[in-house]
Order: sequence, then structure tokens, then C-alpha cells
Amino acid sequence: MKRLIYLVLILLFVIANAQENLTYQKPPQDILDLVDVQRAPSVLIDDNKEYMVLLYRDTYKTIAELSEEELRLGGLRINPKTNIGSRTNYYNDIKIKNIKKNNASIKPVKDLPKNPRFANFTWSPDQKKIALTNTTLLGVELWVLDLQNAVLTKLTEANVNANMGNVANWFEDSRALLVKFISKERKDLYDNNKVIPTGPTVHSVKVKKHKTRPIRIF
Repeated sequence: MKRLIYLVLILLFVIANAQENLTYQKPPQDILDLVDVQRAPSVLIDDNKEYMVLLYRDTYKTIAELSEEELRLGGLRINPKTNIGSRTNYYNDIKIKNIKKNNASIKPVKDLPKNPRFANFTWSPDQKKIALTNTTLLGVELWVLDLQNAVLTKLTEANVNANMGNVANWFEDSRALLVKFISKERKDLYDNNKVIPTGPTVHSVKVKKHKTRPIRIF
């Protein structure tokens, strides 16, 4: 009888542990140091061979990034909340070196946003600035990098349309950009997890030109 009681208690203990909500665990630090090594930076160089821009990103995406919603449409993979490709690789740090100067040091870029996720780098025609996007929890912002001063400046709120094509195009004077924005008239997307279907889903697509607006930065 005692053995039966002990067996029941052990089973209850195992079941209780099996139902416990566990969080993701990290391996010992030695394993982390071996696997989660810093990647070599990606490099951008202007046509005049004056500035070298170093772009840094994490080796692996975070659980939060992998858990973000993905909408599949005509071969595209879109994050419907942020309006950018759901499989975009982001950079989280930028440094600059003037390669024409002897013994020039690598300078970190100033005024980076909190928790940056940079993508869509576009050189200005005069090769002195770079337009880039920063993806937040709410959407995509447009920023511009001044290479000479190594400083970032925010140009827009998180309402940029980065789903496909070029996000921003420079004017020839390198002082303004033509930017695609999310239309204020856009309707909310259907939540397929909440809608009870009453029949087949039929989509009628009316092609419109992208909504763009010029932005003068200087």
C-alpha cells in the first residue's frame, strides 16, 4: 500500500513539473562564447573612395523577431504591422572611417535610436549622405546619415511604406528625397484568427500608384 502511495505521489510530482510554464534557457557562458560570436561587419564604400561605412548586426535573430506576424502575398513576405519585409536582416550599429586620411580612427555614429533596426541603405548622388530605414514596433522610419559628421537624423515618423521596391529616392541635388508612405485611407487588414468564414475568400485588387511625398532635408 505504501508503495502505491509513493508511486502516486511521484506521478503527481512529475505531472506538476510537466505543466510548469518554462522560459527559454541560456547555455553556460562557455557555450555562448563559442556559438554567439560577433559577426564581421558589412562594408559600404562611396564612389569617391573617401568613407568606409561599417554595418554591424547580431549573429541570430531574437525570439521576438522570429515571432513577428508574416503575411504572404504574391511571393512577398510582409510584416503587416510594420510594413516591411518580414525576413529583412537588420543592422543595429554603424561606424565610419575616413579611408583617405592616414591613421584615421573608426568613429561610432552619434544619435542612434533606441534598439535600432536599420535597413534599405541608399547613397545620395553627392556621396556625402546615406538614407536608411529604422524599423520600430509600430512601423518604419526614415533617417539620414551625415558621413562627414558621423551623425544620424530622423526625417519621418513610423509611417513609411517599405513593403516593396525602393523606399526612398534621392533628388539630384542630394538635398531632398522622394519617399513612399502608408496611405491614410488604407483599411485595416482582416484578422483571420477572429473571422469566421461563411464562404470562399475572394480578393479584388485595384492597382494604384504608390503614395509618395518629397522630403527636403537641408
